[in-house]
Amino acid sequence: MNITGSRDLQLLHGMLPNEVVCTENLTPFLKLLPCKGKAGISSLLDGHKLFDASWQTMSIDITRKCDGADGLCNVHVEQTVDMVLNLDRAKRSKDDPIPRPLPVEQLNCDPSKFYHQYGDACMPLNGPSMPVFSVSEVFGRPIKGYCPATNINTSLGPVCVDKAAEQNIDAFHVRGVTPQIGQTGESGQTCYNLANDNDFDLSFSQVHDVNTERFSKDNNLLVDRTVSGRGQQNGGIQVTFKNLSPLFPMSLVYLETLPWFMKPHYHTLQTHVRLNESRGQLRCRECIQDMYYRPAVDRVRGSHLEALLEVPPASTLTLSYDFEKAILRYTEYPPDANRGFDVASAIIKVLPSNVQTGNEQGASYMRTTTLLLYLPTPDFSMPYNVIILTSTVIALAFGSIYNVITRRFIPADEMPLDGTLRDKVIAVFAKLKSRVGGATKTGSERLKTE
Repeated sequence: MNITGSRDLQLLHGMLPNEVVCTENLTPFLKLLPCKGKAGISSLLDGHKLFDASWQTMSIDITRKCDGADGLCNVHVEQTVDMVLNLDRAKRSKDDPIPRPLPVEQLNCDPSKFYHQYGDACMPLNGPSMPVFSVSEVFGRPIKGYCPATNINTSLGPVCVDKAAEQNIDAFHVRGVTPQIGQTGESGQTCYNLANDNDFDLSFSQVHDVNTERFSKDNNLLVDRTVSGRGQQNGGIQVTFKNLSPLFPMSLVYLETLPWFMKPHYHTLQTHVRLNESRGQLRCRECIQDMYYRPAVDRVRGSHLEALLEVPPASTLTLSYDFEKAILRYTEYPPDANRGFDVASAIIKVLPSNVQTGNEQGASYMRTTTLLLYLPTPDFSMPYNVIILTSTVIALAFGSIYNVITRRFIPADEMPLDGTLRDKVIAVFAKLKSRVGGATKTGSERLKTE
């Protein structure tokens, strides 16, 4: 790739819709860090805790930054780990990982219910939205000090915490030294300066009502992507874009890559728009401002769709099209074919708006959830049944013919005697039979002579 000219630059896009995670997936990620996960906040990353979370993601962003003065360029690597933890599950002890119900005396019941007086029924009260917890309880270990190999060009501190307004945080070192509080970070974050030779822990108080408005105030777009239709032959994709802004339209780039066994019919592509407060919807052809499509090649590449859309303010835009399901070879099915095939998520690039913000801002990215597609699945037991039946017939026929060809048949009276009791008895009976037969024959000859 030639970095001097933009004409030779290429943007590569790859997706892995599903992967069976393992604790070893985290090892290459930690090796890119200065302290290899041995110190700093990365010391909390444990494979069992990370992949046991309700939702997790790891990303590595590599950007190229150049200095305009001397023209030197550096590669900037930013690693991100996002986790959604169930605190009750994360705080569960390793010695007793099985969830157990609380005893009756520890339940917080609602005494206003009429059946509470009987003592055998309980309506639990809603507990706090966020219970009391600490970093060492959730991750099983404290933060292993400060990584001295980290080069931080800010006085905020290496650890910053974003908390609710009514939540209290107690920060302490394990060996009793109070950590220094740095400057306040973005969005009211509290930052701490750590010692490089002392463990660090944080304790959070309980919160009854978590205010999520500050986390979603900048997100004015909701996206939903589903599979529609029924049957084993045809189906459809439906994507809805909901603009929450009541005044400004929203421009975005919708990108999706479908596997080759999904054959979309883009002549059925339709866009409808409706107001968020109404039920009726109208066709909106001008909502698609530009579109690029590359068809798929069987067993070589998938189809590629990239569309520039504009969602009107306080409206919901629906993008839909039909597709046809291909029939695979029986060797191309995975072992769990009846589970379905994973379809990679779509990527939405929300373009900046000078009208809405008043200044040029960077674009933000969103990703939808992956889809689960059911394809026509053959009866994999039929080859097994055919093999078993054919093998049985061949075994019976081959065994009988081989037995007749290779076996030598000998009369019983020609068998050599080996001196056993059975053979001696048979020999005695044979002699008696011969004598009786010879005497009878001699007597009959004498009568004929006389």
